[in-house]
Amino acid sequence: MSDRVARITRTGGPEVIEWVDVDLPPPGAGEVRMRHHAVGLNYIDTYHRSGVYPVDLPSGLGSEAAGVVEAVGEGVEGFAVGDRVGTFGPARGAYATARNVAARQLLHLPDDIDDATAAALLLKGCTTECLVDRCARVQPGQTVLVWAAAGGVGQLLVGWLKAIGATVIGTAGTAAKADHARAAGADRVLLHRDEDVAARVREITHGEGVATVFDGVGQATWQASLDSVARRGLIVSYGNAGGAVTGVSLGTLAAKGSLFVTRPTLFDYYVTPEERRAGVDRVFAMLRRGAIRPQIGQRFPLERAADAHRALEQGETRGSTVLTVG
Repeated sequence: MSDRVARITRTGGPEVIEWVDVDLPPPGAGEVRMRHHAVGLNYIDTYHRSGVYPVDLPSGLGSEAAGVVEAVGEGVEGFAVGDRVGTFGPARGAYATARNVAARQLLHLPDDIDDATAAALLLKGCTTECLVDRCARVQPGQTVLVWAAAGGVGQLLVGWLKAIGATVIGTAGTAAKADHARAAGADRVLLHRDEDVAARVREITHGEGVATVFDGVGQATWQASLDSVARRGLIVSYGNAGGAVTGVSLGTLAAKGSLFVTRPTLFDYYVTPEERRAGVDRVFAMLRRGAIRPQIGQRFPLERAADAHRALEQGETRGSTVLTVG
């Protein structure tokens, strides 16, 4: 039986995503064949597709999926046919009905977490854990700013930060998205199209600024992030939705109050199996206690991935987007 797999042979807009029929070979040594039930859409997928993040062509797309083990290759331990599993990369190729994937990149899904939730949560949840706990090390009582607080990662950041005792100022583009950010737990939400975010942050914090800014937008919000941080504060720049930040002046960081800036990559923090397992366990624990609530704002059939990319890049989505299989 043939499977359907997304391929790009050139970079560009969503129209470069092509679907091909493939006959998967048996899984190789150390591999598992995984039948996908739900696939997660992430902004990094658009970077790979457009060439913002260069990839070798031809290439698959997507790194996040949930499904079931169909076959096990030589030397694989801990996985059996029928096991529910998930993956969040770093290997690409999740836009597919099935694929062979290295067993070391899989994890068992607990019975209380369904496939769609796993596909919406794994990469974004581990990104959230990495940014808050491992990278910024936010402390209870600190005030932080979260750009795009109604987005997939944004909502998780808000809930996680509130759970550890931080005060959260979020931003949103519309009143409806502001409501979603408040529902996630944000203490204040600023409409960035209508308000001077940095000025309002200074007003809210009595002139001090925030301890940390979580900025997944990039160039479009860089100056406002600089102007919102407290002395010796930290800007965590983790995305390029509004363009890549370039030409950072160290002198500006000094003039703004001896600021710190980092551009983290998840898999520099999730290197070993132990680091991956600890992060996933922490994400599932936060989900079970209700601190984070992954909102699936929209679902697209798998082969309408191009439409999902368009909606994401045009700011028409809220929360997480899941591509459904079958």
